[in-house]
Amino acid sequence: MQIKRGDIILRSKPFAYVLSSKYKDNRCNCCFKCGKLQKCSGCQYVYYCDRSCQRESWNIHKYECANLKKILPRIVPDAVLLVARVILTLQVGEKKKECYADDLYRGYNDLMSHLTNIEKDYERVEHCITIHNVLDDFMSGERKLNLQEILEIYGKICVNSYNILDAEMQSIGVGIYLAPSVIDHNCKPNAVAAFEGPIIIIRALEDISTRDWSKIHISYIDILNTTIDRRTELQKTYYFLCECERCNEPEMFATAAICSYCKDKCNIEEDTCRVCDKEISHAFKEKFNKVSDFTRHQLESMKNVVDLEINKTCLKEQTDIFHPLNILHIRTMESTLDVAIESGHWQEASLFGIKLLPGYLYYYGEFHPLTGLLYFKIGKIQLYLGQEEAALKMLMEAYKILKVTHGDEHSLINEQLKPLICQACEEPAVRNA
Repeated sequence: MQIKRGDIILRSKPFAYVLSSKYKDNRCNCCFKCGKLQKCSGCQYVYYCDRSCQRESWNIHKYECANLKKILPRIVPDAVLLVARVILTLQVGEKKKECYADDLYRGYNDLMSHLTNIEKDYERVEHCITIHNVLDDFMSGERKLNLQEILEIYGKICVNSYNILDAEMQSIGVGIYLAPSVIDHNCKPNAVAAFEGPIIIIRALEDISTRDWSKIHISYIDILNTTIDRRTELQKTYYFLCECERCNEPEMFATAAICSYCKDKCNIEEDTCRVCDKEISHAFKEKFNKVSDFTRHQLESMKNVVDLEINKTCLKEQTDIFHPLNILHIRTMESTLDVAIESGHWQEASLFGIKLLPGYLYYYGEFHPLTGLLYFKIGKIQLYLGQEEAALKMLMEAYKILKVTHGDEHSLINEQLKPLICQACEEPAVRNA
């Protein structure tokens, strides 16, 4: 059966999930919505929208409620709470299997733990030992699992969990999903995951000729990265070497420089430019490497500093050195856009957003949620600046993409995007009235 672009491939509730502790006081522990919340009268730790959400969570929460109350005012680490909820879910016998196609099911026991790899991973073993020790205190009234049993659960979480994302693609929690675990990774994905609260929805990014699960792929990681960095992350996190088409084809621009003579892309590792055949000087190579090191340092330091001038200085250093599709340049542009927005420099934010679009379109592709959200972000800024015509074009581009990646009924579209499209259409009429 053919799958059309935008079709839902899978929709799944989590086997076990946890809201990130930094949101525990302002999001519902069940549906992850913000708004007016009610604290659980038992544990005084988690919050719910209403009794309906509390009832839906009660099958698991009733076993952890007293434990959460006992540890107050301490905060339970997310990883500990997720492991505890996996244990409780297994003990109460819920959600053992989930159907992903006719007569095809995925159960908890089908999830790979990569236990052999986990046991050789010093950092993960240390993390798991810490989780085990905290669990002994947190679940003191329950049957205690030994370290080997916890390692098995921990391994399944590491390899199979999804970051649960909000409408802006920011992580707000973590969940394990049974049916979606059947989908493999590819650095050129033809499907994507979006979330409504903790519910995961996998949609097709392009037409897929058949519902053959070996031909349906999502990306486990951020694909805006060099091949070596993507492969390193996948090997470190999921214990496999990616051999997808993108990883096996030459990288055109990821680390490219601009030729001093023809102004086309050139490979800094080579002696001459492939386009104009001019020599790439030793001095230019040194300058490129110096700017690359400077950029990496600044990107790391700018995570905790809101200073637009530092970002602009970094971009200035890259002028006539980095190709516009060089990934370090794109990451700098992302950081500069975020800082411009955070510091209220809206005109510059609009310009940086527009300059960022070619990089997103090249690496993510047109039909990707992050591309759609970038159009959305630019459109909102332009609308704020009173540029309704330009804003409407951006918002309509966002709608074209996000209705594929999220679906026309998603809260992001109905509650945020569509009202802004209406506003962009109405503003000129209001001024001319």
